[in-house]
Amino acid sequence: MTAPLPETIRTASARVACDGTGPGLPAALGHPRVFLQIDEHGYVDCGYCDRRFVLIGGPADGADQSQLPDHPAGASI
Repeated sequence: MTAPLPETIRTASARVACDGTGPGLPAALGHPRVFLQIDEHGYVDCGYCDRRFVLIGGPADGADQSQLPDHPAGASI
């Protein structure tokens, strides 16, 4: 049995923020807010929660996300 893929969020912005929360989740269950930069790969993964942000129209948009390696580059606090 394989583990489920982390959440994937498509975005129109190459710079995104992640705090690990979402609809219905209290901030106490998240992580410190980090800002991530999507580079030429077209996606970036949050180093805390593994949430993946995919640039709409970028090279990773529409790709099989399970076949792409982790790409946490660009994280900053």
